[in-house]
Amino acid sequence: MKSIRFSGGIVATGIIGALLSLPQASFAAPRVTDGALLPAAPQAEGSVADVQQRLNKKQFQNVKVSVDNGVATLTGTVDLYEYKVDADKRVHKTKGITAVRNEIQVTGGATVSDDELKQKLLEKLEYDRVGYGNAFNAISLAVQNGVVTLGGHARTDVDKDSALALVSTYPGVKDVVDDIQVDPVSIMDDQIRVQVARAVYSFPSLQKYAMDPGKPIRIAVQNGNVELYGVVNTQSEKDAANIRANGVPGVFSVKNYLQVANEPTEKPK
Repeated sequence: MKSIRFSGGIVATGIIGALLSLPQASFAAPRVTDGALLPAAPQAEGSVADVQQRLNKKQFQNVKVSVDNGVATLTGTVDLYEYKVDADKRVHKTKGITAVRNEIQVTGGATVSDDELKQKLLEKLEYDRVGYGNAFNAISLAVQNGVVTLGGHARTDVDKDSALALVSTYPGVKDVVDDIQVDPVSIMDDQIRVQVARAVYSFPSLQKYAMDPGKPIRIAVQNGNVELYGVVNTQSEKDAANIRANGVPGVFSVKNYLQVANEPTEKPK
């Protein structure tokens, strides 16, 4: 390559090399239109390629993507419900995507009946967050055609998220409906929780329910209103828990949803 002499000096032709070393995007291939050269059109943000890059993981290998005016539609299959949720979150983070239509089907996991799946999940939820105020969570669970609905009360957002994560990662769960209510943040309610627990568990016939951390008398409190959940052996124990909770200063009301073993469950109204 020749050097160019100008006004007695030398302009190094290395300038051309410097230009060529700039990012490729700055020198995209031109388009030809009717014999005229036009700059290449940049790739639109939120394209199928952008979304697919977000889903470049083994667990999403059977997921298909389409994009229309910023709305991404996800179809196909995954093995676990948590993968369906994760795919949704990943695509939402793609620049240019304004909404996600998640039609992914969960097909993995052993085929089990709704009753069996419910029992397995209840066993896991019973001991979730043990050591972190587990007795102050009263989370309910229902299963229909593999779709799990979580309801009831959680003391904190962390307790709620933990329950949702536990269910979402369990094989056989096809979808999850979140109806859990997080109890209000209140110093007064926190004091009432502790005082009701002490009043209930200090009663001789109820002390045994503090022994198994997965099967306590559960105490939910919302603005001074107490709700009792769980299973006790006799009607007299249920009545005793009700009386003890009502005797705590600051308690406005007590709803007693304790179930007596081998008797029909009383559903919260």
